[in-house]
Amino acid sequence: MKITKTMGIQEVVEKYPESVPVFFKHGLGCLGCAAAHFETIEQGAIAHGINVDALIADLNKAAADK
Repeated sequence: MKITKTMGIQEVVEKYPESVPVFFKHGLGCLGCAAAHFETIEQGAIAHGINVDALIADLNKAAADK
């Protein structure tokens, strides 16, 4: 697994640009907001009521398909 829920949102977007559509698909569309610069994926998912495990699974699938 390349991406974990403790990684920063901005860190993942920068390292894996193919993750952007996955974040949007799951309802985490504020990738450019200030919180994305310091929040972990888990924190962002919880704040938006998103299933973090499903998000992580899809993010890793996108990163693996790279």
